[in-house]
Amino acid sequence: MVFEGTTTVHLDPGQSIVLEPGVYHELKAEGEPVMLGEVSLVNKDLNDNIFVSPLPRLSGVEEDATPLHLICADYDRVLGVN
Repeated sequence: MVFEGTTTVHLDPGQSIVLEPGVYHELKAEGEPVMLGEVSLVNKDLNDNIFVSPLPRLSGVEEDATPLHLICADYDRVLGVN
């Protein structure tokens, strides 16, 4: 299906939708509490998602210990490896 801009799509429990790369979108739940998430085809944390308003990668994390496990976006910062 093709939707016009600003179209609201309602999904029933268990349904999903696939968006082409580069499509701006907003996800929100209405009514009862639900688990809502987004899964990317390839997880490139540094350039996979583009937000209209810039958002911090992690909100309010105060580092107080050396990390035991890194996520891919931390390799350069922590290890100096691209």
